[in-house]
Amino acid sequence: MIASGPALSSFASGLTTETAFDVLAVARKLQAGGKDVIALQIGDSPFPTTANAIKAAHAAIDAGLTRYCPSAGLPEFRETIAKTVRAEFGIPATADNVVVGPGAKVFETYFCEAFLEPGDAVLVFQPAFPTFEPNILRRGAKPVYVPLKQENKFRPDVAAIEKFVKSEPRARAIFLNFPHNPTGGVATRDDLKAIANIVRGTNIAVFSDEPYCHMIWDVTEPREAPLTGSVGSRTEPREAPLTGSVGSSQHASILAEPGMLEQCVGAYTFSKSYSMSGWRCGYMITSAPVAQIVSKMINTSLSCVPPIVQMAGKAALEHDAVERDTVMKKFHKKVELLVSELRKVPDVTVLMPEGTFYVFPRVSPICERLGITSHGLAMYLLEGADDKRGVACLGGECFGAAGQGFLRFSCAEPDERLVEAVAFFADAVNRSDRVKAYLDTHPKYRLK
Repeated sequence: MIASGPALSSFASGLTTETAFDVLAVARKLQAGGKDVIALQIGDSPFPTTANAIKAAHAAIDAGLTRYCPSAGLPEFRETIAKTVRAEFGIPATADNVVVGPGAKVFETYFCEAFLEPGDAVLVFQPAFPTFEPNILRRGAKPVYVPLKQENKFRPDVAAIEKFVKSEPRARAIFLNFPHNPTGGVATRDDLKAIANIVRGTNIAVFSDEPYCHMIWDVTEPREAPLTGSVGSRTEPREAPLTGSVGSSQHASILAEPGMLEQCVGAYTFSKSYSMSGWRCGYMITSAPVAQIVSKMINTSLSCVPPIVQMAGKAALEHDAVERDTVMKKFHKKVELLVSELRKVPDVTVLMPEGTFYVFPRVSPICERLGITSHGLAMYLLEGADDKRGVACLGGECFGAAGQGFLRFSCAEPDERLVEAVAFFADAVNRSDRVKAYLDTHPKYRLK
């Protein structure tokens, strides 16, 4: 008889994950079996890592930078990061405010370890990045969810933050994520100023997740532009873009608001801007005392980020801005193309995202007609709509209850494949026989 082993903790037993990676595994299995899958499920760049980053990594290997380094990061890299965020985002950082990590996601964990105690309340806007919740629950804290609404362009509800701070007895932290994954919404400077005014001087810590800081789009359509082909046109002018061209320092961070560096942790990554997702290179900006604490956390968990990776990131910041901005413009064109195609599909309502490379269409009328959940619809498009081809995307409920009735498409495929994906989607939702057969074998996706 084989022993079952020690019981897992309740946290480990109930741990949730980022669904994009689960769908990626299914998609790759289908591809290995010969199915043509248009992969729009995961937020990865289809472009190569920027040139100077690659060159610097080779040089670092040749120079023998293959040993341990300080847990907070190489001093010269931290100085370069501080200089960059001062110039681009107006954040008053020095090297003492910077900690280097393997991407941005790990700083969710360290933020929660630094600030949360069991029973503390944390405001999270939903749809939400899926790893926010497990990191909060890991500390025994309580997420308090507030919906982001399409009719408000997925901007944060400032009044809800004020209510949370004033009425929640254990209010301790707020999670922000703008530009927002999955909706593409962007908090305005006025939004961030108002949030800062509410929390400044309180015991509230703010986690500001900003991996899409170079993906702010100059959206020129009218503020109340038609969302689908059937909605009448309106002409009320939209707010002017924050600043200049795509890829310039138009991103607004709450850390740039007066005094907020002391209350915030900002998380950034090279994965999106410099196509370095597999390098696992990121950093956080915070107060010097918190940076010292997080450095200890890295020391006791990761030791350090490989120096080779850090030198690649340093070179990217110093030399690859032009290449980065060129790629960002390509992403913007992809977003515009995908939205344009989706607006041709009946019963689809979609905003032009103001940031990120995701498009988040509302498909609830289709789901109601077919009797399928939105993530069930996504899995049907991948697995059940056709034997030889599939489209991989995510149902909105992968990002929480507020995402129900939406789909998330990334733009990480060639343009012609984006067009093909939408055409496939438009045809697949009219194949009721295939939907019925899929639901018969996957009843968990039936709409309640």
